Amino acid sequence: MSVRSVKAISIIGMMSELDQVIKYCGDSGVFHPDDAMSFYSDTKNFVPLNEKNPYTQPLQNLRSAAEMAGVKLEYKASADFTDSSGNVIEYINTLYEKLEVMINDRLRCRQEIEACVRKTEQVGHFVGSEIDFTEINKCRYISPTFGRIPNESYEKLSKYSDDPFVLFFPCTEDENYHWGAYFAPNEHREDIDRIFSSLYFEKLDVPEIAGTPEQYVQDLKKELEQLKAEQEKLEKSLETFWTSESEKCMMYYSKLIELNSYYAIRRYVYKYHKNFILVGWIPADKEDSFTAELDDIKSVEYTVSDGKEELKHSPPVILKNPPFMRLYEFYVKMYGLPCYNEVDPTPIVALTYTLFFGIMFGDMGQGLVVAIVGALMWKLKKMEIGKILIPCGISGMVFGFLYGSVFGFEHLLDPVHHMLFGTEGKLMEVMESDTINLIIYGSVAIGFVTIAITMLVNIFSSVRRHDMESALFGANGIAGFVFYVALVAGLVCTMFLNIPIMNTAYIIVLIVIPLILMFMREPLGRLAERKKKWQPEKWGEYFMQSFFELFEMCLSYVTNTMSFLRIGAYILVHAGMMLVVFTLADMVGGVVGYALMVIIGNGIVMALEALLVAIQVLRLDYYEIFSRFYIGEGRQFCPVTAKPDDI
Repeated sequence: MSVRSVKAISIIGMMSELDQVIKYCGDSGVFHPDDAMSFYSDTKNFVPLNEKNPYTQPLQNLRSAAEMAGVKLEYKASADFTDSSGNVIEYINTLYEKLEVMINDRLRCRQEIEACVRKTEQVGHFVGSEIDFTEINKCRYISPTFGRIPNESYEKLSKYSDDPFVLFFPCTEDENYHWGAYFAPNEHREDIDRIFSSLYFEKLDVPEIAGTPEQYVQDLKKELEQLKAEQEKLEKSLETFWTSESEKCMMYYSKLIELNSYYAIRRYVYKYHKNFILVGWIPADKEDSFTAELDDIKSVEYTVSDGKEELKHSPPVILKNPPFMRLYEFYVKMYGLPCYNEVDPTPIVALTYTLFFGIMFGDMGQGLVVAIVGALMWKLKKMEIGKILIPCGISGMVFGFLYGSVFGFEHLLDPVHHMLFGTEGKLMEVMESDTINLIIYGSVAIGFVTIAITMLVNIFSSVRRHDMESALFGANGIAGFVFYVALVAGLVCTMFLNIPIMNTAYIIVLIVIPLILMFMREPLGRLAERKKKWQPEKWGEYFMQSFFELFEMCLSYVTNTMSFLRIGAYILVHAGMMLVVFTLADMVGGVVGYALMVIIGNGIVMALEALLVAIQVLRLDYYEIFSRFYIGEGRQFCPVTAKPDDI
């Protein structure tokens, strides 16, 4: 439930050993490279390598050829592969050239088959028309145009019966078109084309044919058979080639992925005379195993320092949480990872999100559906939110049982509650006035406890960051905690418990003094951190600014606490929406109509409320909880590894 410890490692060696070091760093799977320039003060002789990755293009070519060939490439890591990187590129390029030739031949054959089929289909419309294309092509003053015209337009041709040049000779017809040709004298060609274009005539690209359509179709069928035989031969040749090369190709493909991925490390390498300098991060518990291999490489020296000593370089973050809490890292990463010396908020998110969702959603049947939907979302679509909905749905079931609500049926569990809790009806009648007051007070109490806990977390986190101003005198520090708790405790004891604890001493010590400390937090914080310049430049401006900031702080205590009223509001909203559903079902009447309305209403309420509750709970976490102690400006630990999807 914390940030995993990391260490910075600086590696220096001869340029001749660089490839070996890079391969080892990549093979380890735990090396996160970083910019060496920021770790050294004198960098005037540092020169970046700035080399173009020679493996990217061969990898792209191979994947492109494999995709066109319909072949699936699989990454298979092998420690026994010893061939050089130059031989890998040479083999891949040769393989790509051979595949490209066979793929192009297959593509050409497919295009010729498509053209042959298209010609057969086009000319087929004129089979049986006794047209002799040889005779037609001899015409010098008249040229034909073959195509099709919609049936509606064909009927309109009668309007041009007086025009001797508008002549259409139909050959075949179907339910939508008449197929045929029109003939026009060459000197009137443009006018005739314009008329038929207005009638939506579609020209067909009929090839030049010698003889009748029947003869031409027979010739096309023979050509098509030859092309299909050639295609089958090409497909078999490609399949045979891939069968013989697949195992070797996968091995070289996997090595190429490794080389391409590891080459990313070279972008962080700097050359210093004849030496190289490489800096990165490794998990603290992997230090011994990582450095053991480096010890065996000649000319290589390294230094290791703890991440706490390198905070100015922003050590990358590895979150470490148990399985249940790990689900909610999705929300933490979406907001921003914690800094290395900051508290990981994942446990707080896991507990508050699950608890608040269950309280607000509260229905045993609908909670079960949400959990099932979440499981399907993760299993079928690998959606991160699906994993979160599973515990949230279960939490909704638990609180739904306490509310006695099952798909909106509010009294279905009355016998169970009577047996377990000894109540006459169910344990809690949400819509009763006394219960509504209890829900409202309970929501405010939840808000108070949550805010108080997050203040304690902020104090702890601020001390870890050595931010004494925030820890001691901030609105969420010790001063703010004492003021907030004392004020709420005093109001509750005075107004609800009739305990008059808010006397003069109580007010001065626990309310006034904390307010003064928060008002003077900046100079006091600098004094606590032993800074020489602790005084503001202009006291008048400081007092004016601090007054308005203090007023805003006090106002935020109220608004942030009241914000938790949304928890109780959604309990009442759920009950109200289901009441509407059952009212509509009663109005529809009938067994089928009633059941249908209840099912549809439950579906709408589940979808709408699950979405709204998920958003509102996330808002409480982000704005009311995170804002009190969390910075979230960390960066993720991303070790270089061989990635099949990396190009």
